[in-house]
Amino acid sequence: MIKRALISVSDKRGIVDFAKELSLMGIEILSTGGTAKSLRDAGIAVTEVSDYTGFPEMLDGRLKTLHPKIHGGLLARRSNAKDMDDIQRHDIKPIDMVVVNLYPFEETISKPGVTFEDAIENIDIGGPTMLRAASKNFQDVIVVVDPDDYPKIIDEIKSSNGDISRETRLNLAKKVFAHTARYDALIADYLTSIIEKEPYFPEYLTIPLKRVSVLRYGENPQQKAAIYRERNSGISLPDAKVLQGKEMSFNNYLDAHSALMLIVEFDKKACAIIKHNNPCGVAIGNTAREAYKKAEKADPISAFGGVVAFNTEVDADAAKEMVELFLEVVIAPSFTSDALEIFSKKPNIRLLELSNMLEKKKAASWDMKRIAGGMLVQDWDYSDEDIMKMKAVTKRQPTEDELEALSFAWKVCKHVKSNAIVYAFKDRTVGIGIGQTKRVYSAKIGAMNATEPIKGSVVASDGFFPFRDGIDVLHEMGVTAVVQPGGSVKDNEVIQAADEYGMAMIITGTRHFRH
Repeated sequence: MIKRALISVSDKRGIVDFAKELSLMGIEILSTGGTAKSLRDAGIAVTEVSDYTGFPEMLDGRLKTLHPKIHGGLLARRSNAKDMDDIQRHDIKPIDMVVVNLYPFEETISKPGVTFEDAIENIDIGGPTMLRAASKNFQDVIVVVDPDDYPKIIDEIKSSNGDISRETRLNLAKKVFAHTARYDALIADYLTSIIEKEPYFPEYLTIPLKRVSVLRYGENPQQKAAIYRERNSGISLPDAKVLQGKEMSFNNYLDAHSALMLIVEFDKKACAIIKHNNPCGVAIGNTAREAYKKAEKADPISAFGGVVAFNTEVDADAAKEMVELFLEVVIAPSFTSDALEIFSKKPNIRLLELSNMLEKKKAASWDMKRIAGGMLVQDWDYSDEDIMKMKAVTKRQPTEDELEALSFAWKVCKHVKSNAIVYAFKDRTVGIGIGQTKRVYSAKIGAMNATEPIKGSVVASDGFFPFRDGIDVLHEMGVTAVVQPGGSVKDNEVIQAADEYGMAMIITGTRHFRH
């Protein structure tokens, strides 16, 4: 039976109603500070922890519950005669329920301009200590950390003669340890970010993730999946507002991520269409509609069932074009009311609004990839080479139009699976070669994918040309200029081939492999 509960919460959602129910059951309530005042103001009888322990709160509230009368009451095993004799000898009463949630550390450090001192003062000490003690002794102490659990706990107590099952107790304890682990990870992450200003890789990597939702399935129906949110102040796909459409799938999120990371590369109004985690068409235009039409024209067959991203508001004109094609997802910083009305006639299209993509914020933390038994961790590839200011290594320098086209193609190429070849003009892609084991194959496939003449286009390559055969193919296709990282032992041979064909070639010194 539950005789005594200790309640001390920062998040006071539902706590008054929950405490009233406990009080009506004859359960004695111990409490502290602001929580005690809230309960007392609601007419609920409360014993202050300081009155119970005989020791006042001190150190500006830092020391309240760290006392043997509290932790003895939490840790004593009711079935252990020695434990019960110990607490009786020291006038310690059993505490049968702990209702605690922690200082709002995450909310505090997310505030603009938060000071280090404010962050430190919002590190909870007594709360996690009580939660962990109660969870260790879950068979005798009910521990509640989530306000959403209040109603079902009351219902179970009422339906089970004043108690709850061992299974429920264990689930509540499990939730506590996950909660406090994330809380500690948030603190470690924050302190490391204060100390380390450059990219860092700590010896022990803790990632404070919170589940957003369980997905229908993973990459394939036989795989289970969920999406988690990382604490960050940067661009964050899980924070996108879903305006309409079916539930997002695992693959929808993967493609939306690729689309988002690509579209934020551009300052001009742009549209990117992603299929199977690769761009099939990218373009810039004076309007969202113009950019979309150019991107869709680059590969209309692949665009079917694709994910579309904009870095500009989607209006009615663009929406009218998009509803003519089956699309999975459209992501943009905003949608006009007229556009939403048009999309509403195609309710299965998922619309994602992510307003802060225009702020050029970067994704927080690292790019992480799982491998069997471990994790690979790296910085995000935010290298931003200014192609417009680079000089060619060939005899011929690129024209202004070619420089613009090379700059455009280079931005796209970063987001194509390696080996990658991107054919483009200065406002659109015209053919993309994706993920081949030989670069020359990507050059050929990119040309095969073109839906308009590519003569006079330029090419970006994510890695160096190992042989001149790639340049030979590009010449056959009518390419006039190339941008590539360089670094091959055959660079001189490749440059010589470009000179033979009168091509302009820029070597960036930076590659952009995407595996």
